[in-house]
Amino acid sequence: MRMRPLGRTGIKVSPYTLGTMRFGRAGNPDHEACVRIIHRALDAGINVIDTADVYSGDGESERIVGKALRGRRNDVVVATKFNGPMGTDPNRRGNSRRWIVSAVEASLRRLGVDHIDLYQIHHPDPDTDIEETLGALTDLLAAGKVRAIGHSNLPAAEIVEAQWVAERRGLARFRTEQPHYSILNRGAERDVFPVCRRYGLGALVWSPLAMGLLTGRFRRSGGEPVSADHVQWVPRHMTDERKRDAVEALLPVAEEAGLPLAHLALAFAIAHPAVTSAIIGPRTMEQLDDLLAGAGTVLDDGVLDRIDAVVPPGTDLGPIDVAYVPPHVQDADLRRRTAGDRAAA
Repeated sequence: MRMRPLGRTGIKVSPYTLGTMRFGRAGNPDHEACVRIIHRALDAGINVIDTADVYSGDGESERIVGKALRGRRNDVVVATKFNGPMGTDPNRRGNSRRWIVSAVEASLRRLGVDHIDLYQIHHPDPDTDIEETLGALTDLLAAGKVRAIGHSNLPAAEIVEAQWVAERRGLARFRTEQPHYSILNRGAERDVFPVCRRYGLGALVWSPLAMGLLTGRFRRSGGEPVSADHVQWVPRHMTDERKRDAVEALLPVAEEAGLPLAHLALAFAIAHPAVTSAIIGPRTMEQLDDLLAGAGTVLDDGVLDRIDAVVPPGTDLGPIDVAYVPPHVQDADLRRRTAGDRAAA
């Protein structure tokens, strides 16, 4: 695979990143099988592994990655994330200095490494000042425990704020963003991608196959039924009629291009000039091999134009259940005046 620059870090990465959210009891509980999948991906030219402390609960995914890294550490860009709850204690989560300095040590132990190449905020934390977070991450960089820092799921305005705070306070800058992006959810094209390019951030996009909808397996007729696992994780997403209609319209586009829909979807994601790498999340060796078979696929302008006709640029066809929702959208008290205020107005 032809390597791409990870923003302005100087690190070179493959256009596919191996995501490990489904390694462990959340997907594939066979640790040795997961290790073999990781090794197969590395042998095929993927050099980035993305995980998180919360994947499969209590760091199980990180421990699996740690097993696979033995003897191959120097060949791999290791990326992990913090923020999600690691227990019931309200202080064992979030983006506070108190939690970050504990979380990184735990991730280092589980991964069996002395440093993390890319340490990322998993989600924004509205209760924590970004200066607090950046201060802690700057210290980790100075201590050599991490090599670069990034964030995931940050709205464009918060990306800009973080860059501004880093400059004004003399703190380390975030170097990457991990947004949700697929043919069915192209909202990142409106603001997140332009901001990433403005500040030289690498973009590692998650769920380019739209949680499986863009594999072509789930059809209106003749396809697989949506699994109970999918229904549990993303019920609105998997049953969204607009998305199902778009999948049906994309299948003939892929067929005329001579491609499986999954290969078309991945090639679309990495064709955007702001995208550094697309995170693939195979659960089995067969799934990995199928995705690797499409590596190197390049879509011509005619195919990209046809995709644009199905899902216009910058368009989100519908929400994805696991995506970050800002408090001012989710919390009614933050988007409605009180009854007294409304009456007075």
